[in-house]
Order: sequence, then structure tokens, then C-alpha cells
Amino acid sequence: MPHNVPPAKRVLLRSGKSPYAVMSVEEALHRDVIATNAGNLIFSDAAHKILETPRTEVVSNEMRTEAAEAARINEEYDAFVVPLANAFRPSFEPGLKRLTRLIGRLRIPVVVLGVGAQTGLSYNPDRLKPMEPSVRAFVSAVLDHSASIGVRGEFTEKYLKDMGFSDVEVIGCPSMFMYGKELVVRKRAQELTADSRIAINGSHSAVRKLGMGRIISRTHARYPNLRFIGQNLSDAKQLHWRDLSDPNGKVTAMPTHPDHPMYREGKARVYVDPVTWIDDLRDFDYSFGSRIHGNIAALLAGTPATVLCADSRTLELCRYFEIPHRRIDKLPEDVDPARLYEETDLSALTGNHHERFERFTAFLDRNGLENTFSHGDGGAAFEKKLRSLDFPAGVRPWIDTDLASLASRMGWLNNRVGELTEENTRLRRELTRAKAGARRSTAVPAPASVYRRARRVVGAPLRRALQGGRNRGSGGS
Repeated sequence: MPHNVPPAKRVLLRSGKSPYAVMSVEEALHRDVIATNAGNLIFSDAAHKILETPRTEVVSNEMRTEAAEAARINEEYDAFVVPLANAFRPSFEPGLKRLTRLIGRLRIPVVVLGVGAQTGLSYNPDRLKPMEPSVRAFVSAVLDHSASIGVRGEFTEKYLKDMGFSDVEVIGCPSMFMYGKELVVRKRAQELTADSRIAINGSHSAVRKLGMGRIISRTHARYPNLRFIGQNLSDAKQLHWRDLSDPNGKVTAMPTHPDHPMYREGKARVYVDPVTWIDDLRDFDYSFGSRIHGNIAALLAGTPATVLCADSRTLELCRYFEIPHRRIDKLPEDVDPARLYEETDLSALTGNHHERFERFTAFLDRNGLENTFSHGDGGAAFEKKLRSLDFPAGVRPWIDTDLASLASRMGWLNNRVGELTEENTRLRRELTRAKAGARRSTAVPAPASVYRRARRVVGAPLRRALQGGRNRGSGGS
């Protein structure tokens, strides 16, 4: 199709940002474009690439799901595509309700890619019972707008079918189809040695409750080239700002915590762009840990990985894609990645990938969505555009003593101060006008509280930054 011909279809995609949006680490963290977990960008970027064809434009909704936006969405878009992870969990119920209200007001097709239910490894759904009305309302609203709903695996399929829904298809997660029907993952070393480059990952709950902290500590002692890759927004803020204000800041066994030896050695990262995350993992020999998308990022990089499954959401996805995995509750006391690597069999993962890809694209076809591998250039234009952009490197621990490291942080804070100063000036003008009209009308609430909140937005990071500088100056490593 000629470049001057506009796309015939516009798809609104639920995602934190467009894959093409380049922003500084500071801005990405301030706006929380990862929606609290960088793994979200792995599957939303994959969905963007898959759905972008010469006839289809894909636009990020930047996680805005207000029902008041429905009229505009109906007017400007032809479909709303919703990639989800473990959305059927109690802590996400408010978000699920917001999505349901929005979908109920839409007149365009709504397609859900790979939603999952989260419970324990036993697949017992009892903990989800209190939120069942919300799940029913969401699935009913989706099926009013689509041919079927795509789920991550066997547990979520049974969970919904037990509620009486029949139009349920297991499609896995779009992240695994980032590169289409081909998935090339090979062992580049016969065995792991002390010199091997190993990536490890894990959630705060796995570190606190499931022994992941002990696994990280022992692996760190044995493998000098180990790197921890975090995913939470709080992880990234700890690395970049030394910000411990989140409750996760109490988990000192996480390598993203400033007190952890891997932090002091510069051996922790968080990525705000999947392209840099995947690129970095191409140079590693192996990845393992409890994070499903942390290990999927490695597989997409061609690096062998093993998932240490801690709940149903990771287990059902590993079973569907035949990703090498072990139950974290059945691991031996002294886990050695060399042994896990030795046991890793990638044949089913790669050998059956084509069949799973065909199932996924058939689901898209039934729901009226084209894909770049069947209806476009296989993602070549997408990859070319990504490679033309200058994305920031992974977020590193703030242990630098050079002025450039401090200048980039202070520069961003200075800009924020300027923006908030302008906003404060506007609010003061409004306050002056309100006071002038107070005798003639009902008093207008003074916006001073807004100003105080604005001061806190800038003040807290600034104080932490200055404190971090003093800490480094005192000789701490």
C-alpha cells in the first residue's frame, strides 16, 4: 500500500505507552509508563507490533480507561484491544470494574488478548469467589463486543467455563509471538561455569515468602557475572533515586535495595523499554527466576530460561507454551542454576511454537483483527523504526560519583520545578480572582492544597537525590 494512503482501521490498544515513545528514565518513572510492572510492556509492545499492518494503525491509550472517554473512542477508533495479564485477582478488581464500565459504553469491537486468573499452584479458585460478580460482568461485556475471549491457559479457561462461558479460547500471551511463528532459543554453552553470565529475577513476595532471597544470595556467591533484573516501579525508583518510600523498600533481600551487595556492585537493572531489555539479554547464557515476563524476555532474546513457578498465572502459561519450569515449592534446598540449565529441554517450546502461533492468529482472524505476519511485512517496518530511536539504557543502581550522573537527575528535577512553578502561578491568579468575587458569589475553595501537593512531588525526589549525594560522598560503596 502506498505510504500516502491512510490506514483503513484504527485500533486503540491498552498499554502504558507506544513502543516508539522515547523518554528519559526520570520521565518514564514519573509517569509510570510500565503500569507498576515492566513486564506489562513486553506483551503490550508485542501486541502493538503484531496488530500494526499497512491497513491498521495502532494507538496506545496510555492506560486511560475512563468511561467518560467512550464517545470519543467510538468516534475515533474501529476496535479496542486489551492485552491483560493476571487481571482476575482481588487487587485488580477496581481496575477490572473500570474497564467493564468503559466497555459497556463502547459500540466498537473489544478484543481481550490473554487474560489470566491468579490463585495458588493448586489451581484452587476459592480466593477468587468474592470477585466473581466483577469477573462475570467483565467477561459478559467483552463477549457482547467480540466473538470470543482469549485466556492465558488451562486454569483460566476452566475458571470461566465453570461460570458458564463457552466462547473462551486458550491463546497464551502475545509476548511469545513478538517474532511470529519462529522462536529460536538455543544453549550456547554446554554447561554453566563460574564465568557464565546469568540473569536472575524474582518478585518481592517470592523473595520474602518463597525462598527466592536465599536463591539469589547463593547464586550471587557462586557466579560473579550474575545480574538481577527487577520489574516493579519501586525497584526502578530504588535504583535511580534510592527511593525507599514504597512498602517494598523494607525488603532488603531484593538486589534493587541500596543495602544489598548486588546493588553496591552495580549488578541490578530495571528496563523501561522492552527493546533494550531483550537486547541486553542476548549476551547472557541463561536466565531463571519467578518472573514470567523476565524469563520470556530472555527467550525472545534467544537465551535459555527456566521459570520458578509460584502461582497459577505463571504455571498455566509455562504449561501452555512448554516453557522450562519448576515449581518453586518443590525445589531442592540448594538450588544451583548449573543443574537447572543442564535439565533445560527447549525442544517442545520451540518445536510446537508454530502450532501455537497459528492458533493465536486464528483467534485474531475470528475477531476481525489483521496481523503483521499474515497481512503485513512481518514486523520489519516496526523493527526498523525501533532501531532508529535512541532509547535509554536499563536503570542502574545509583552508585556513580561522576557529575554527569547527578546532572541528569538534577536537570529533570529542575524542569519539574519550573513546570510546577508555572502551575502555581496560574493557581495563584485563579485564587486572586476567586477572592475578588468572594463577596458576590459562593466562596471558591482555595487551591493551596494543590500547591502543597506540587511541592511534595518535587521536594521528595530532590531531598532523596541530595541525601544520596551526601551518602556517596561519605565513602559508602
